[in-house]
Amino acid sequence: MNSVPKLLIIGGIVMIVIGPLWMVGGRFLNLGRSPGDIAVEKEGFKFYFPIVTCIVLSVVLSLVMYVIRWFMR
Repeated sequence: MNSVPKLLIIGGIVMIVIGPLWMVGGRFLNLGRSPGDIAVEKEGFKFYFPIVTCIVLSVVLSLVMYVIRWFMR
């Protein structure tokens, strides 16, 4: 089997597992409302930019990918 279909199947399985965890965990983890995120609310205008959340997710996903690559050797 080609590597692209395997990658798509694994990606689908990962999303199926993460989806319910995200729904349940979203009640307990207030992901997206971290201290340092930019939120501007004025009359008739709302702007939200989750900069700290993006940085935290980037670091966590980078560490996960590093560990996966380390075990794949």
